[in-house]
Amino acid sequence: METTIKIIRKSIHTFLQHYHYFTLTSILALPFSASILLSSSFLYDSISIQSRLIALFDAAGFPPESQFFSILNLKLSQTITSSIIILPFTLSFLLITKTFIIQSFNTLHKPPPSFFGIFNSLLHTQIWNTLLIISANATCFWVLFIAFNCLENLHIPSLLFTFIGGIMYSIVIANALIICNLALILSGMELSGGFISILKSCVMIRGRTSIALSLSLPINMALAGIEFLFQFRVVMAYSNSGLNKPTSSMVLEGLFIAYLYSILITLDTIVGCVFFKSCKIAYDQNIIVDQEAGKIKEDGLALVKCLEKDVP
Repeated sequence: METTIKIIRKSIHTFLQHYHYFTLTSILALPFSASILLSSSFLYDSISIQSRLIALFDAAGFPPESQFFSILNLKLSQTITSSIIILPFTLSFLLITKTFIIQSFNTLHKPPPSFFGIFNSLLHTQIWNTLLIISANATCFWVLFIAFNCLENLHIPSLLFTFIGGIMYSIVIANALIICNLALILSGMELSGGFISILKSCVMIRGRTSIALSLSLPINMALAGIEFLFQFRVVMAYSNSGLNKPTSSMVLEGLFIAYLYSILITLDTIVGCVFFKSCKIAYDQNIIVDQEAGKIKEDGLALVKCLEKDVP
């Protein structure tokens, strides 16, 4: 907990120390933030996907009247719809914003790497991150699907399984997102994009997963709060107004809320960079300790062999 507080304090201090740079950089993430906020409002766009999923699950023998089926269908359709909408903005505006932030933290290379070098590394890693998140979701849904069918035959209450399955799904996806975020920072810092960055992040985060979860929790709660604020202040106001198009005040308020969302994305990237540096220091120290332990072990074996030779 103490390490988490230190990282958060250092991240906020860094943000305030370079306030003008980071606030200007946050403007670049504005289209991505707007796409995130607007995608949650496009519920009607997921109706066709829901109907296709219902047909798919019916063909697979999944009971359509179950509560778990309804929750799974709604969640999966919304996830697919949101991912399709925001993917182009993720690969462009979000990565550009993260590139500028990571470039300001990158002191490992002399001279500092170019913008395009960091962006290419981030792009390659983000593509692999997307595949990893899709694979994690598919694996979770497949395991839940098999487990639900087995438990239905044992007459175990579906509500209990829905609760347990939701917790397990959240844990798996949270760990996958943490690894992907650290891999993105690592690829920008070390200019090694692709799947190798994900493998390095898995090794580097070992033993520090709880710290990463405690760092992501407050930011994710703040992001969820801003999404709710957008729904309450903009989407509901537009729905209740009965107008064909939003007013200028609604648009300005929506842009302001999207900018707050961008600020939090910038702060989340800063926290990721600070957390990466702490992981890097701990990882290097562990390597040094292992090398020294290996050297001591080799010296001990050599001493034993020498003593054995001296014994008649």
